[in-house]
Amino acid sequence: METSDREIISLENLTRRYKEVEAVSGLTLSIPAGELFGLVGPDGAGKTTTLRTLAGLLRLSEGDGWVSGYNLRTEYEQVKPHIGYMAQQFSLYAELTVVENLLFFADIFDVPPAELSGRMDKLLDFANLTNFRSRRADKLSGGMQKKLALACCLIHEPEILLLDEPTTGVDPISRREFWNILGDLHADGTTIVVSTPYMDEADRCSTVGLMYEGRMIQCASPQEIKANMAGEMIVLLPEDWRGVEAALQDVPGILEVQTYGEAFHILVKDAKKQIKQIQRAVKKAGIGYKDIRIAAPRMEEAFVSLVRKLEQ
Repeated sequence: METSDREIISLENLTRRYKEVEAVSGLTLSIPAGELFGLVGPDGAGKTTTLRTLAGLLRLSEGDGWVSGYNLRTEYEQVKPHIGYMAQQFSLYAELTVVENLLFFADIFDVPPAELSGRMDKLLDFANLTNFRSRRADKLSGGMQKKLALACCLIHEPEILLLDEPTTGVDPISRREFWNILGDLHADGTTIVVSTPYMDEADRCSTVGLMYEGRMIQCASPQEIKANMAGEMIVLLPEDWRGVEAALQDVPGILEVQTYGEAFHILVKDAKKQIKQIQRAVKKAGIGYKDIRIAAPRMEEAFVSLVRKLEQ
């Protein structure tokens, strides 16, 4: 999906404080219409505060911003009809059925009665909820609840979706189904800003903003972020992980070692040269290995590497 040149979201030095705590600090950002933009970072990075500010739910402490042409300082109420906002926490009415929840949100957003039935049928089909239309929201699975919440966000056909960690706590199949729906919405031209702690989800976005301690530390496509990572990656799967890090200490040119289960992801200056040195080092230490190979870095390695540099 190609994006438009028109900026639909623009932030200039956005800062949001809670008393003495700066949750978001000096955030400058431009998002074109039609973008699938991922906000990525650990808990406390400022993702939720950013989304709540974009939704007009929080006032700016400093800076300025515009959403769909409306100023977040002076026209935040005008922003709301143009967005669909999905919070992290359960936001449906548990005692209402699937259809009753959709009707409730349709009423809030003044959906024209003549269009309501068609929109509801389309969304129920889109979210694979047609066969559950009479089921109470609290009787749905976690994945179905997330899809219903998304359908409620879409009932007024907003041009922008703001989704705060929408797949946290759901099973892998439901997570994949949810992202398939987002892919279809993106293909139809909807602008989506989604926060996520999952790096594999970040890879599905057209642009990713990496946040850490309230600041944007990098903003680019997933491919650019991984390509800009200093060094090359070697993946080592030892037969016994104990002693591996000690064995690697004397290997020159190792920039960083990250562990994932029993696998070691080793960032080096020259992978072709140093893979042989690593093989010799673990052999000398009496450690066998099931696999060792040069691999392309993932988003997770790129993000962890950036954070470690900031903390040095």
